[in-house]
Amino acid sequence: MIEQRIQHHQNTFIVTANPEIVIYANQHSSYNQLIKRADYITPDGIGIVKAAKILNDPMPGRISGFDLFVQFLKWGNEHHKSIYLLGSHQAVIDDLIKVIHHRWPNLAILGSHNGYFSDSRAITKQIQVKQPDMVFVALGYPKQEAFINRYRKLSNSLWIGIGGSFDVLSGHTKRAPQFWINHHVEWLYRLLKQPQRIGRMMSLPRFLIDVYKQKMTKPK
Repeated sequence: MIEQRIQHHQNTFIVTANPEIVIYANQHSSYNQLIKRADYITPDGIGIVKAAKILNDPMPGRISGFDLFVQFLKWGNEHHKSIYLLGSHQAVIDDLIKVIHHRWPNLAILGSHNGYFSDSRAITKQIQVKQPDMVFVALGYPKQEAFINRYRKLSNSLWIGIGGSFDVLSGHTKRAPQFWINHHVEWLYRLLKQPQRIGRMMSLPRFLIDVYKQKMTKPK
Protein backbone atom coordinates (compact mmCIF):
# COMPACT_ATOMS: atom_id res chain seq x y z
CA MET A 1 0.00 0.00 0.00
CA ILE A 2 2.80 2.40 0.87
CA GLU A 3 4.67 1.71 -2.35
CA GLN A 4 1.51 2.59 -4.27
CA ARG A 5 1.18 5.80 -2.29
CA ILE A 6 4.75 6.73 -3.17
CA GLN A 7 4.13 5.97 -6.85
CA HIS A 8 1.11 8.30 -6.80
CA HIS A 9 2.91 11.02 -4.82
CA GLN A 10 0.54 10.74 -1.88
CA ASN A 11 1.82 12.45 1.22
CA THR A 12 2.46 9.70 3.78
CA PHE A 13 3.63 9.86 7.41
CA ILE A 14 4.78 6.68 9.18
CA VAL A 15 5.52 6.41 12.90
CA THR A 16 7.60 3.41 13.95
CA ALA A 17 6.32 2.94 17.50
CA ASN A 18 8.23 1.08 20.19
CA PRO A 19 7.36 0.89 23.92
CA GLU A 20 9.42 4.03 24.67
CA ILE A 21 7.38 6.03 22.17
CA VAL A 22 4.11 4.67 23.58
CA ILE A 23 5.07 5.64 27.14
CA TYR A 24 6.21 9.09 26.04
CA ALA A 25 2.96 9.58 24.12
CA ASN A 26 0.92 8.60 27.17
CA GLN A 27 2.82 11.17 29.23
CA HIS A 28 2.69 14.01 26.67
CA SER A 29 -0.73 14.68 25.18
CA SER A 30 0.59 16.95 22.40
CA TYR A 31 2.90 14.18 21.16
CA ASN A 32 0.06 11.65 21.53
CA GLN A 33 -2.14 13.76 19.27
CA LEU A 34 0.74 14.32 16.85
CA ILE A 35 1.49 10.66 16.19
CA LYS A 36 -2.21 9.91 15.76
CA ARG A 37 -2.08 12.19 12.70
CA ALA A 38 0.25 9.69 11.04
CA ASP A 39 -1.09 7.61 8.16
CA TYR A 40 0.51 4.46 9.58
CA ILE A 41 1.83 3.47 13.01
CA THR A 42 3.92 0.31 12.88
CA PRO A 43 4.84 -2.03 15.78
CA ASP A 44 8.59 -1.40 16.06
CA GLY A 45 9.47 -3.63 18.98
CA ILE A 46 8.46 -7.05 20.22
CA GLY A 47 7.03 -5.34 23.31
CA ILE A 48 4.27 -3.82 21.19
CA VAL A 49 3.43 -7.21 19.69
CA LYS A 50 3.38 -8.86 23.12
CA ALA A 51 1.19 -6.09 24.52
CA ALA A 52 -1.30 -6.51 21.69
CA LYS A 53 -1.54 -10.23 22.49
CA ILE A 54 -2.06 -9.52 26.20
CA LEU A 55 -4.87 -7.13 25.28
CA ASN A 56 -6.48 -9.75 23.02
CA ASP A 57 -5.86 -7.66 19.90
CA PRO A 58 -2.98 -9.61 18.30
CA MET A 59 -0.76 -8.35 15.51
CA PRO A 60 0.93 -10.50 12.84
CA GLY A 61 4.39 -9.49 14.05
CA ARG A 62 7.01 -6.82 14.54
CA ILE A 63 7.93 -4.36 11.78
CA SER A 64 11.22 -2.70 12.69
CA GLY A 65 12.04 0.77 11.48
CA PHE A 66 15.42 -0.43 10.25
CA ASP A 67 13.86 -3.19 8.15
CA LEU A 68 11.39 -0.71 6.66
CA PHE A 69 14.24 1.67 5.87
CA VAL A 70 16.21 -1.00 4.02
CA GLN A 71 13.11 -2.28 2.22
CA PHE A 72 12.24 1.21 0.97
CA LEU A 73 15.81 1.75 -0.22
CA LYS A 74 15.75 -1.56 -2.07
CA TRP A 75 12.37 -0.86 -3.63
CA GLY A 76 13.35 2.72 -4.45
CA ASN A 77 16.47 1.48 -6.22
CA GLU A 78 14.39 -0.90 -8.34
CA HIS A 79 12.06 1.94 -9.34
CA HIS A 80 14.63 4.74 -9.69
CA LYS A 81 13.23 6.79 -6.83
CA SER A 82 14.78 9.70 -4.94
CA ILE A 83 15.47 10.25 -1.24
CA TYR A 84 16.47 12.85 1.32
CA LEU A 85 18.42 11.94 4.48
CA LEU A 86 18.21 13.92 7.72
CA GLY A 87 19.78 13.02 11.05
CA SER A 88 22.71 11.62 13.05
CA HIS A 89 26.32 12.88 12.91
CA GLN A 90 27.96 14.17 9.73
CA ALA A 91 30.43 11.25 9.70
CA VAL A 92 27.50 8.83 9.82
CA ILE A 93 25.73 10.64 6.97
CA ASP A 94 28.90 10.61 4.86
CA ASP A 95 29.39 6.86 5.32
CA LEU A 96 25.69 6.16 4.85
CA ILE A 97 25.73 7.89 1.48
CA LYS A 98 28.69 5.71 0.42
CA VAL A 99 26.81 2.56 1.45
CA ILE A 100 23.66 3.61 -0.41
CA HIS A 101 25.58 4.51 -3.57
CA HIS A 102 27.30 1.12 -3.47
CA ARG A 103 24.27 -1.07 -2.65
CA TRP A 104 21.51 0.86 -4.43
CA PRO A 105 23.14 2.84 -7.26
CA ASN A 106 19.84 3.70 -8.96
CA LEU A 107 18.63 5.70 -5.96
CA ALA A 108 18.98 9.45 -6.33
CA ILE A 109 20.08 11.15 -3.11
CA LEU A 110 18.70 14.66 -3.56
CA GLY A 111 20.10 16.03 -0.34
CA SER A 112 21.18 15.32 3.21
CA HIS A 113 21.86 17.04 6.51
CA ASN A 114 23.09 15.92 9.90
CA GLY A 115 20.82 16.09 12.91
CA TYR A 116 22.56 19.05 14.53
CA PHE A 117 20.92 22.27 13.44
CA SER A 118 19.22 25.22 15.09
CA ASP A 119 17.66 26.63 11.94
CA SER A 120 15.76 24.23 9.68
CA ARG A 121 15.06 26.70 6.86
CA ALA A 122 17.85 25.54 4.55
CA ILE A 123 16.81 21.92 5.06
CA THR A 124 13.12 22.46 4.46
CA LYS A 125 13.81 24.71 1.46
CA GLN A 126 15.89 21.98 -0.16
CA ILE A 127 13.18 19.37 0.43
CA GLN A 128 10.53 21.71 -0.95
CA VAL A 129 12.55 22.45 -4.10
CA LYS A 130 13.85 18.90 -4.72
CA GLN A 131 10.58 17.03 -3.93
CA PRO A 132 12.15 13.65 -3.05
CA ASP A 133 10.02 10.53 -3.19
CA MET A 134 11.07 9.55 0.35
CA VAL A 135 12.30 11.58 3.32
CA PHE A 136 14.07 9.60 6.06
CA VAL A 137 14.33 11.44 9.38
CA ALA A 138 16.65 9.99 12.04
CA LEU A 139 16.47 12.57 14.81
CA GLY A 140 15.10 10.28 17.52
CA TYR A 141 11.69 10.67 19.08
CA PRO A 142 9.95 13.04 19.72
CA LYS A 143 12.01 15.41 17.56
CA GLN A 144 11.71 13.41 14.33
CA GLU A 145 7.92 13.11 14.50
CA ALA A 146 7.57 16.79 15.40
CA PHE A 147 9.74 17.74 12.40
CA ILE A 148 7.72 15.56 10.04
CA ASN A 149 4.39 16.77 11.35
CA ARG A 150 5.46 20.39 10.89
CA TYR A 151 6.99 20.15 7.42
CA ARG A 152 5.44 17.16 5.65
CA LYS A 153 3.18 19.34 3.51
CA LEU A 154 6.23 20.83 1.78
CA SER A 155 6.64 17.69 -0.33
CA ASN A 156 4.24 14.90 -1.28
CA SER A 157 6.69 12.28 -0.14
CA LEU A 158 6.92 9.33 2.20
CA TRP A 159 8.03 10.79 5.55
CA ILE A 160 9.25 8.34 8.17
CA GLY A 161 11.12 8.66 11.46
CA ILE A 162 13.68 5.87 11.85
CA GLY A 163 15.70 6.64 14.99
CA GLY A 164 19.17 5.07 14.91
CA SER A 165 18.87 3.35 11.53
CA PHE A 166 21.45 5.61 9.86
CA ASP A 167 24.05 4.55 12.44
CA VAL A 168 23.36 0.87 11.80
CA LEU A 169 23.29 0.93 8.00
CA SER A 170 26.40 3.13 7.83
CA GLY A 171 28.28 0.61 9.96
CA HIS A 172 28.84 2.94 12.90
CA THR A 173 26.60 0.80 15.13
CA LYS A 174 26.47 -2.99 14.87
CA ARG A 175 23.01 -4.53 14.70
CA ALA A 176 22.30 -7.66 16.71
CA PRO A 177 23.11 -11.00 15.01
CA GLN A 178 20.13 -12.76 13.43
CA PHE A 179 19.89 -15.25 16.32
CA TRP A 180 19.11 -12.43 18.78
CA ILE A 181 16.62 -10.86 16.34
CA ASN A 182 14.86 -14.18 15.71
CA HIS A 183 14.47 -14.77 19.45
CA HIS A 184 13.15 -11.25 20.06
CA VAL A 185 16.00 -10.21 22.36
CA GLU A 186 17.66 -7.64 20.12
CA TRP A 187 17.04 -5.10 22.92
CA LEU A 188 19.18 -7.20 25.29
CA TYR A 189 22.03 -7.37 22.79
CA ARG A 190 21.95 -3.58 22.43
CA LEU A 191 21.95 -3.18 26.21
CA LEU A 192 24.96 -5.48 26.60
CA LYS A 193 26.83 -3.53 23.92
CA GLN A 194 25.70 -0.13 25.26
CA PRO A 195 25.20 -0.34 29.07
CA GLN A 196 24.47 3.39 29.10
CA ARG A 197 21.06 2.52 27.60
CA ILE A 198 19.92 1.11 30.95
CA GLY A 199 17.98 4.30 31.71
CA ARG A 200 16.02 3.96 28.49
CA MET A 201 15.44 0.26 29.07
CA MET A 202 13.71 1.04 32.37
CA SER A 203 10.74 2.15 30.28
CA LEU A 204 10.08 -1.49 29.35
CA PRO A 205 8.84 -2.69 32.77
CA ARG A 206 6.79 0.49 33.07
CA PHE A 207 5.27 -0.23 29.69
CA LEU A 208 4.37 -3.77 30.80
CA ILE A 209 2.73 -2.45 33.97
CA ASP A 210 0.66 0.00 31.91
CA VAL A 211 -0.40 -2.80 29.58
CA TYR A 212 -1.69 -4.95 32.44
CA LYS A 213 -3.46 -1.94 33.96
CA GLN A 214 -5.20 -1.43 30.65
CA LYS A 215 -6.09 -5.11 30.50
CA MET A 216 -7.71 -4.97 33.93
CA THR A 217 -9.76 -1.90 33.07
CA LYS A 218 -10.65 -3.00 29.53
CA PRO A 219 -14.35 -3.85 29.10
CA LYS A 220 -14.98 -7.55 28.69
